[in-house]
Amino acid sequence: MAINFQLTIDCTDPDRLVSFWAAALGYRPEDPPEGYATWRAYWLHVGVPAEELGAGDCNDSLVDPDGIGPRIVFLPVPEGKTVKNRLHLDLKVGGGREVPLETRRHRVDARVDQLVAAGAKRALVFDEPDANHYHVLMHDPEGNEFDVV
Repeated sequence: MAINFQLTIDCTDPDRLVSFWAAALGYRPEDPPEGYATWRAYWLHVGVPAEELGAGDCNDSLVDPDGIGPRIVFLPVPEGKTVKNRLHLDLKVGGGREVPLETRRHRVDARVDQLVAAGAKRALVFDEPDANHYHVLMHDPEGNEFDVV
């Protein structure tokens, strides 16, 4: 039996990454538990000290609106990113190798442009026509690597 899991991403600004990754993945911010108007109210109720919560309503998680993908939590940490990720996401927007390379390239580039407008940065373009492959390595607003394939 498969095990249910969530993906936790350390960051310095959860609000910024929640907004970016919601747009990038088509996810939505997770609603607070039933009976609580905000996540902040929930965390205070369960005993998390206010000084640990920072400002805002503490909405630091995303969920797949279709209920298929994993929950994603953005965990605030004091230090910034310093090394290459050992785990990264591949955003599969091209359609796979059965789709003509030029069509995949167009789809990937269109999504990359949207992600740049949302705060990401292009890092490297991998264009290998002889291998029938195209993808773009990107960085989210805090420098975490991901690929658009």
